[in-house]
Amino acid sequence: MIKLKNDRLLRAIRRQPVDMTPIWIMRQAGRYLPEYRVVRQKAGSFLTLCKTPELACEVALQPLARYPLDAAILFSDILTIPDAMGLGLQFLEGEGPAFEKPLHSARDIQNLPIPDPEISLSYVLEAVRLIAHELDGKVPLIGFSGSPWTLATYMVEGKANKAFPKIQTMIEEESQLLHLLLQKLTDAVSLYLSAQIKAGVQVVMIFDTWGGMLNTPQYQEYSLQYVKQIIANIAATNLTSQVPVVLFTKAGGQWLELMAESGCDVIGVDWEVSLADARKKVGHKVALQGNLNPAILCQSEATIRAEAARVLADFGDGCGHIFNLGHGITPDVPPENVAILVDAVHTLSARN
Repeated sequence: MIKLKNDRLLRAIRRQPVDMTPIWIMRQAGRYLPEYRVVRQKAGSFLTLCKTPELACEVALQPLARYPLDAAILFSDILTIPDAMGLGLQFLEGEGPAFEKPLHSARDIQNLPIPDPEISLSYVLEAVRLIAHELDGKVPLIGFSGSPWTLATYMVEGKANKAFPKIQTMIEEESQLLHLLLQKLTDAVSLYLSAQIKAGVQVVMIFDTWGGMLNTPQYQEYSLQYVKQIIANIAATNLTSQVPVVLFTKAGGQWLELMAESGCDVIGVDWEVSLADARKKVGHKVALQGNLNPAILCQSEATIRAEAARVLADFGDGCGHIFNLGHGITPDVPPENVAILVDAVHTLSARN
């Protein structure tokens, strides 16, 4: 295990004292950075960028060259597992991700393979190794995957759709088949995240992007129970490393107590939830990550600093806060505003 020069993130995850609140930003490597757009153009397509380890490494490190962030995150996509299962991932201009072969039948689901990440997803693991090597312990490296529920929504629908009517129909009419799909994805995600840990990540994050579309019983049955399995599988596979897990369910603020019982170490909180209320609900069970509204980063310096101060004050005194956005940074954010935010978080939290 590489000794970290900056271990604020891991200390905050363990709810230990830090000299200042650590900050990283969801989608910190991305379209708001001009240097990212240059590499993206060189790659020719987003998928080629993801599948070329040297380029994925380059863009993952770009934010660290600009800002004193407290973590790097693997540059990849949450839909790499379905792609490795043979669904044919593509990115349509202006429409986002789509699959050439979405799941249409019981046979499609029954025939889905569980990909060996060392073979089908070797490009991701090579990117992890390259990024970890280049970081050389400067900051922790975060790996990630989509949750089984979130992956299933895309695989059944074929592309992004906020309502995802086809999988809603499956809940009503083919729940047993849906559970088969979710279990296969649970096995695949467990293998994938364990392989990322073996390759060099020090934290893993599960993005349950579409968990918030479910009601409470559905969330427990179709999303959270499978996330719990993944966390248990990772713990059982990586007994010596004890790599922490961050769980982020977008629009999942009503389930914080349930999430805190999942075995995760950190709960990501969106901007619709008060961090003070979240702390009351989860107690000392987990650390909290969040939760500035990304839209604030398009506003004035005074507003960005004031909102950073408000989020820090909302969490209050004590340990266990990782500053982040309540969702991914948007392409319209001026890069200089990220510098303002990082400085504000570090400066204000150091004073306190």
